[in-house]
Amino acid sequence: MAVVGTWNLENLYRPGGEYGPRDPAAYEAKLKALSATITRISPDVLGVEEVGDPAALDDLVALLDGEWHVALSRHPDPRGIRVGFVSRFPLQVLHDLAAFSHPLAPVQADDTGATTFQTSRGVLAVRVEPRQGTALDVVVCHLKSKLLSFPGRRFQPRDEQERARFGAYALYRRSAEAVTVRTLADRLLDRQGGTRNVIVLGDLNDEPEAATTQILLGPPGSEIGTVGERRPDKGDATRLWNLAPLIPEDERHSRVYHGRGELIDHILVSRAVLDRVESVRSVVDHGLPSVGDEPAARRDAADSDHAPIVATLSI
Repeated sequence: MAVVGTWNLENLYRPGGEYGPRDPAAYEAKLKALSATITRISPDVLGVEEVGDPAALDDLVALLDGEWHVALSRHPDPRGIRVGFVSRFPLQVLHDLAAFSHPLAPVQADDTGATTFQTSRGVLAVRVEPRQGTALDVVVCHLKSKLLSFPGRRFQPRDEQERARFGAYALYRRSAEAVTVRTLADRLLDRQGGTRNVIVLGDLNDEPEAATTQILLGPPGSEIGTVGERRPDKGDATRLWNLAPLIPEDERHSRVYHGRGELIDHILVSRAVLDRVESVRSVVDHGLPSVGDEPAARRDAADSDHAPIVATLSI
């Protein structure tokens, strides 16, 4: 068995900086809460998002029992947050990319007409061997947030026209990022999804039915819960299955936004992995805070505002 998961650690920084906890006590409380959850879910491979300070991740891993391996993307966002992995198995980095996949053009980023041709955070792919001779290729990503920021470091728009425009800019970028991740998945699958163990996971910043999330699936018509789910077809060579429908209904959210639960953290798998899924859950048993549109409001909060999503595989 192998337990594979994804968790947005919410602004993991050492204290004293612009974005992290203001004092060591708040930092220690956060590390204690995060390490307790990781110990409880006991993952073998965990994709992590919002690692703002690599040294802070080292501090967290030091609190875990046993030997752990760490890999981090070399492509953080302007605040320094990036994706990575912590794993009980050695990690072989396959890809660490930030440029949109060819032939996507740069997308508009703001009202000045500035454009970007890069993902918000790097996209990292690694290979692990849960047992000798069995390779598992795992991609972690953190797509552009729906929580909007505006010129002058504002988190509230001047008017609804500005909100609409910046919502569109964020959507342009998240869509291009989804295409880029999908292109990487195609490379790893190499049209052999029935035999290649490929997993794409992370904070997709949108729910299962969102257009950007759907881009990652590949050929339609065989989603979990449909008549085509267990009926092999030629699309299985390149298809990914979102495991969201396998999460118990009362757990089917990973964040609470303005009082409403939403599932924005996901695990998608190839056909070879789908046939080995034993269970999937969102670890919400310790409760989640309701968050708003001001990220700095939680800089001293213990724990994370996201729940880990974990899948148990018979690999």
